[in-house]
Amino acid sequence: MPKTVHEFAWPDRVVVGTIGVPGARTFYLQVRTGTQIVSIALEKQQSAQLAEKIDELLDQLITLEGNPFSVPSSTPLELVDNDQLEAVDEQFRTGVMSLGWDPTTAQIVIEAYPIRDVDDDDGLLEVDDEDAPEMLRVRMPVGTARAFTKRTREVVGAGRPLCVLCGNPMDADGHTCTLPEV
Repeated sequence: MPKTVHEFAWPDRVVVGTIGVPGARTFYLQVRTGTQIVSIALEKQQSAQLAEKIDELLDQLITLEGNPFSVPSSTPLELVDNDQLEAVDEQFRTGVMSLGWDPTTAQIVIEAYPIRDVDDDDGLLEVDDEDAPEMLRVRMPVGTARAFTKRTREVVGAGRPLCVLCGNPMDADGHTCTLPEV
């Protein structure tokens, strides 16, 4: 069992945001309840995958026959959060994440663990979460989850513009396009 569990059962705020300029941004999953704030660093791709998988899970719940849960098919406007991240004090850089559903509370559950060291003997990344020094567990209602995915997709998509010729991201200081030979 992790030594420190940062647990948020009904958070006031749960968002993905960034610090830095496109091309050099650091992504954070930030959760707040009252004055307790935890920020963990994520990769851009982890952020995108998390949003995608939460949407898939919510969409599956909608199609359940006899579904007792009221799952919104789109983001409730009153839950949209476009504010900046609050003061960021990085707790850890995320390695392994898990996603689940708690039918007793009708909440999406996210668990995140820090990146672990590579085992020197075989070069494999250790994924034994039982020995993790800490973890983040967030439980969020379905409406909040929809708002979370909408914002996360927007944040991920707000990166560097793509070159119309080669499709690669363009840097602010210029872009040398190399088109494939025909």
